[in-house]
Amino acid sequence: MASSSNPPPHRTHVPLPSDSGGDPFDAEAPPVPIHIVTDASQLPAEFLNPSAERQLVVGFDCEGVDLCRTGTLCIMQLAFQDAIYLVDAVEGGAVLINACKPALESAHVTKVIHDCKRDSEALYFQFGIKLHNVMDTQIAYSLIEEQEGRKRLPDDHISFVGLLADPRFCGISYQEKEEVRTLLRQDPKFWIHRPLSELMVRAAADDVRFLPYIYHKMMEKLNARSLWYLSVRGALYCRCLCINDNDYADWPPIPPIPESLIVEGNAPEEEILSILDVPQGKMGRVIGRKGVSILAIKKCCNAEIHFGGDKGPPDKVFIMGPVREVRKAEAMLRGRMMD
Repeated sequence: MASSSNPPPHRTHVPLPSDSGGDPFDAEAPPVPIHIVTDASQLPAEFLNPSAERQLVVGFDCEGVDLCRTGTLCIMQLAFQDAIYLVDAVEGGAVLINACKPALESAHVTKVIHDCKRDSEALYFQFGIKLHNVMDTQIAYSLIEEQEGRKRLPDDHISFVGLLADPRFCGISYQEKEEVRTLLRQDPKFWIHRPLSELMVRAAADDVRFLPYIYHKMMEKLNARSLWYLSVRGALYCRCLCINDNDYADWPPIPPIPESLIVEGNAPEEEILSILDVPQGKMGRVIGRKGVSILAIKKCCNAEIHFGGDKGPPDKVFIMGPVREVRKAEAMLRGRMMD
């Protein structure tokens, strides 16, 4: 792996799956360096130049000020088995982030991330990057829950802190996250300050250093059907907030249903993304008092329904799921708009 000429002052542990039965969270294990990257030459060559011969799995996340299409992406974190790279978009600028574009758009680099929607939106609108081939741990968690017979309630999306606490995947407490959240409430521009403080470095690294381990634990549990859903829903999550005028024609195609799932006689239904425009003044009717209307629709439809919220876009509803369930949700939402 590439690194800066001087030894990095920051280090942390990256837990790895072990066939020997050893403790992946052993505090005595040698720590790995945390590199603060301001120039592309500090990044691994195999990341900058992805290839089919060298498939990579990388923990991935972004931090920023009001991270969305109009906010500011400040740091992009990459977790490898032997190092963590904090790609500093403030110091390195668009040149540095665009050097990462081939990897972020590559099918040969699996980006392991927890809820990629806003990260993808920021990369697309700020840098023209179409995030591709993600393994979204929030989606994977829901699929594993379904496999194990537990039904997820509407809007019951596991948080990253909750995922880390689950003993099936990590079983650790992440109390430091609340410390950072408190600082973000006090100073919304927390991530743009330079130089990076010790807390900023630690918090950024903590958001990705467990992801490669969680990836392996989840992949052990997911069956073939769930793996297809994972790839499709990951692609839809990446597109969700990245609205364009050509119906995503310049994005990689959605993974088709594998023949192995079709021949079993119980083929999964195609899944799609639909975006509804809400007329001015009608969003309140769609959501209803204290969210009653939208919650009722979510309970009736086996589809995910998202809103732009404070970060926008404020006049859109995003629906993802099986075709029939998406169409059902569309009809119910349009009905609320006409009430």
